[in-house]
Amino acid sequence: MIRDGVIPIGLSVLFGAGVVTWLGWWSSVLHYRVPVRRGVRFVPVSMLVVAVLAVTYPNLAEQRLSLVLALLAMTALVGIGEELMFRGIGVQVFKRAGLGEGKVALWSSVVFGVAHVGNAFGEEGTQAILQAVIVSTSGYFFYLCPHVGGTILLPMLAHGLWDFSLDSNTVGPDPRTSPGMILPILLQIALIILVIVKRRTVEGAGDGTGQNPPATPRVT
Repeated sequence: MIRDGVIPIGLSVLFGAGVVTWLGWWSSVLHYRVPVRRGVRFVPVSMLVVAVLAVTYPNLAEQRLSLVLALLAMTALVGIGEELMFRGIGVQVFKRAGLGEGKVALWSSVVFGVAHVGNAFGEEGTQAILQAVIVSTSGYFFYLCPHVGGTILLPMLAHGLWDFSLDSNTVGPDPRTSPGMILPILLQIALIILVIVKRRTVEGAGDGTGQNPPATPRVT
């Protein structure tokens, strides 16, 4: 896990950080100053709570501490690296290309899903497409997190914990799946329904400068 996961993913995080440093985008990447409606707060809060509840604790308790720590380190790096790439660099690329907030949310999430199609190699095309769609919706929810917390650190935390909970039932010689693993699926469905039912249109929000910034996702 350290050789094939922690080290290469850690190097990718360093590469992403180097790109942001070279572009001089750290202020824009780390900090979000976009107002959102209170209903959006449910997204990161629910994701964090479900991630903690869905961890397969009995399976982890049977593993060596070093293995659990390696899994925690790997998933934390995945959360940091992917959020830095997609909700950090990717979002800034689309914004600087002149796209409104709604299109930034859409295309950054689509790219996030497409990038994960490789995980479905060897499976049927329909299943690979379905996985890409599911990951894209997750990307949209991760996209909303920094708008609530004001920083990309929040989706990094949510993403890392989300992956840790999902992977906690796959480690060890005799992995066991916890009934709690159904919670992420149920939450994903609930959030999709919430967005479809409650989200009207992408509205603009003033920033006090007299100019209209890109539209802001608002859940009513």
